Order: sequence, then structure tokens, then C-alpha cells
Amino acid sequence: MPQHSWSDYVRDVQTNRRRDLPAILLRLVLRVASWVYAGLVACRNLAYSAGWKRIHRASLPVISIGNLTTGGTGKTPTAAWIARWFRARGIRVCLLSRGYGAAAGQMNDEALVLEQLCPDVPHLQSPNRVEMARVAHEELDSQLLLLDDAFQHRRLHRDLDIVLIDALNPWGGDALLPRGLLREPRCNLKRAGLVLITRVDQVSAATLEILRRQIAQLVKDTPVVEVAFAATNLINAVGETLPLESVQGQHVSAFCGLGHPEAFQNTLGQLGTVVAAFWTFPDHHPYSREDVEGLTAWAASTSATHVLTSQKDLVKLQLERLGDVPLWAVQISLQVASNGSALETALEQMAMRVPLDDETAG
Repeated sequence: MPQHSWSDYVRDVQTNRRRDLPAILLRLVLRVASWVYAGLVACRNLAYSAGWKRIHRASLPVISIGNLTTGGTGKTPTAAWIARWFRARGIRVCLLSRGYGAAAGQMNDEALVLEQLCPDVPHLQSPNRVEMARVAHEELDSQLLLLDDAFQHRRLHRDLDIVLIDALNPWGGDALLPRGLLREPRCNLKRAGLVLITRVDQVSAATLEILRRQIAQLVKDTPVVEVAFAATNLINAVGETLPLESVQGQHVSAFCGLGHPEAFQNTLGQLGTVVAAFWTFPDHHPYSREDVEGLTAWAASTSATHVLTSQKDLVKLQLERLGDVPLWAVQISLQVASNGSALETALEQMAMRVPLDDETAG
């Protein structure tokens, strides 16, 4: 049966949700560790900014999509939306990512989802994104490179840095790793060329206004766009789809292994479902046979009509049912809520940098 995992506990400590004495003591220990981490981050960024570490420039325009925190801010649906934007204009895009959580010789969950969402966009995964940029240009004849989760990957020059800030948890507990969820200080947002506030539909107007002011203090002249991730339909492991209306009013069970499970829970609530039980796994969780057996027994015990999960989880499980209960993933897509013209302008400027075919061939 579902249990609160150690990773869940640590995340609750990092984001200050745990207030018990062990959590307070653990935060003190993690705070000291975060000072060491802060020093390493500062030295690394200084080395790149001062030119002591080389920044490689690709022969193609490069867009980076990243964030300041660990966990899910919506990079995958954002990358898919941007890739489709360029493909609709006839521009050949290649996605480059590190491949975090991938088994040897396999693609990770994010790549599998992007393959479904953007079947005509090649995706290369390797820690050496400089080499992958060369492969994308010389072997795949790409015209533009889209780096996934790369704000901290400064080894490859980018022409546009898009940084996502999750409205539900923008600053990761207001502390650097491992005390909080920040990968680097929030002041480093100044490197961004465009800021996207995500999940603006899941917070109050007052909360969103406070976040707008905080971002404005950090990046006075950087365009800020607000987006939401709306559910579009349900999909199963063989690609069949169902309209969202099919689960309205139904008693469902749900599970996920995401960096921000609360956001997935909020999405389920917007579907009009009654969530009888919810089970969380660590982010990028590799499902085992024991996990499937546990999920199957759990699904039967909840008496749900459907089991819902995220697309990132379904691509790893590749199951149509858990026992007798149908298993469906909720597909989501990016919807611009505010200042969409800034996003369009930034992407149009990048499209103008794309080399013509004769230039690429030369």
C-alpha cells in the first residue's frame, strides 16, 4: 500500500512543510551543506563568466529551456510546444538533453514523452551536449537546437535562455540545495532572456501578483510570460484517447513519479473527478515488477473506475490496465495566459537566425 517515501519526507523538509523536531534538525544539517554547494556554484559560474572555462559556440542557433529549482516546472510540455512552433514554420529542430534517469542505452521518460508529442523532432541524449550539437548539425541536418533542462549547462553557448518559474513553488523553499530546491541563487535569473511563470492557473491572484513583483525586482527588462498547462485528453499505452468528459464525476485513483506531484493533483481536481486514492513515487522513478504488482493490488482495493497517471509515468509502464482497471495518462499542453506576444517575438527573432539550407550545407 502507498507509504510516505524518504524522498517525499526530504522534499517536505526542504520546502518547509515539515515542522517537527527531526525536520528542524535535518534542516540545520542541510543548511551547512548548502553553504558548500553555494560556494561551488559561485566558483563555477565565475569560471564561465570570466572566461576561465570555455563556452563552446554551436554552428546553429541554440535555445535553452531551464529553471532555477529542481523538480518539475513544466519543461517537457514547454519544450514540446516550442519545438512544434518551429516545425510549423518548416524549421528542422533537434532536442538535446542530458538524459537524466535513463537506463544504459535507453531514452529517459522525458524523451519518450517528447517522442510522442513531437514525432518529427529528433532527440539526442548525452551529458556531452557540445558533441551532440555537432551531430545534430552535421549528421541530422538540423537548423535549430533546443536544449532541455540546460540553464545551468553553461558549456554550450545559447542565443536565448528561457527560464521557467513554477508559481506553485517558485523559489524552492528559499534555499539552495540540499537545504532547499534552488540549483543556484535566484539573483542568477538575470542571465535569462525570457521568463515563463508556469501553472498560473493553480495559484490565487494575490500570490501571482507577489511573484510578479519578486521577478520584476530580479530582472527589470526581461520579458515575462505567464502560462498554464491544461489537460487536453486521456491517452493509454497503445495510443488510444478518451475525452476528459469520460472521467468527470467518476471515482478514480491516481499515481505519479514527478518532481511536483501537487501540480498533478491540482490538474486532476480540475477534471471534475473524485480522486479516491493518490500514490506518489520519486521523480523519474523506474517502475519494477514489484511496483506494478503493488499498483495492481492497490488499484483493486480502491474500487476506482479508472487509474490515472502522468504521461511520463505511462511511457515507462507501457500497460493498458492494472489488473481489471483501465490505466490512462492525462495529456497536457501549454496555454499562454498572458503576454504571449513576448514569447512570439522571442521565437520569431530566433527563427530569423536559422541558416538557410544552402548556408547549412556549406
